[in-house]
Amino acid sequence: MLQNGFVSLQTSQSFAAKNKKHLANTYMMTTTPNSDIRALNERISRQSAFVTLLTDGMSRTIVGQHHLNEALLIGLLTGGHILLEGVPGLAKTLAIRTLAALVDADFGRIQFTPDLLPADVVGTMVYSHKEDRFSVRRGPVFANFVLADEINRAPAKVQSALLQAMQEGEVTIGEETMRLPSPFMVMATQNPIEQEGTYTLPEAQTDRFMLKVVVDYPTIDEEKKILRSSMDGDIAERKVTPVVGIDTILQARETVKEVYVDERIEQYVTDIVFATRYPERYHLEHLKPYIAYGGSPRATISMALAARALAFLHGRGYVVPDDVRGVAYDVLRHRIGLTYEAEAAEITSESIISDILAKVEVP
Repeated sequence: MLQNGFVSLQTSQSFAAKNKKHLANTYMMTTTPNSDIRALNERISRQSAFVTLLTDGMSRTIVGQHHLNEALLIGLLTGGHILLEGVPGLAKTLAIRTLAALVDADFGRIQFTPDLLPADVVGTMVYSHKEDRFSVRRGPVFANFVLADEINRAPAKVQSALLQAMQEGEVTIGEETMRLPSPFMVMATQNPIEQEGTYTLPEAQTDRFMLKVVVDYPTIDEEKKILRSSMDGDIAERKVTPVVGIDTILQARETVKEVYVDERIEQYVTDIVFATRYPERYHLEHLKPYIAYGGSPRATISMALAARALAFLHGRGYVVPDDVRGVAYDVLRHRIGLTYEAEAAEITSESIISDILAKVEVP
């Protein structure tokens, strides 16, 4: 319906809703029968009930920070490691502790400091006078959920002690190699590099984090809620009881792997990652002087898996372009190397990702 040359708001909203439904149906099949997708949707609807319990449990302790909570759930559903960056006091540590408490699993915390040693992370050999032999004393990394608090406060050799554990799920102490418990997930926090007393994480280690989430300040309304909650009592000391077990998480992870990804979505993911390596192929020549290196194949894998998890959180058995765009920043921001020209021009990885998403054709 036209009114003075403009489409009425109601008509445009109706068209948008129909168009969105049409696009969703488009990505549901081509090679996968509708019946399979519907069955998967029903299974996801049943299995994702625990997501509501986790979200409600976190919202009782964490005010706002919806994106942070969503990223932690994506990591939980995929087994990917999460790196949170933000200034002190934004509830990064509290959010991780709350999620770990809501899951009935082992939790280990490592407070990174400049005098920390690798043995303090993974463990060491200890001599027993009573038994006259050396025995392994396991470090805090032997847990289902490991909080690496302020990871960039420790030197590179200590940070690298997590590499084998994060990538291979095992730790070598002395001559003995031991598997870590399953599920195993590292959730690390760090302060911005501009803060004094911090050490830049090695590139090899940052690439092993599936997502890097930048935690921002709360809104003024959220801050007022935080103020009221703090006056009622210490938020950090509120008791959190487990609402889900490990078996449920492992079962959900298997279902996430079954979420359907159409060939056009696969092409979209690879195009985005390739644009970080060869921007000139996507008519983004102006970005080439600013990019030292782009995302590795691990970025492609992480983006597809994170998009599947996001579809699961939304109750869908198939991935749509919005899922890919929703995880693109967190997957890529720590995998794009910037040149000196970029730093001089104050170009950030986020602005590069924005240009790429605006230019790469959406299927």
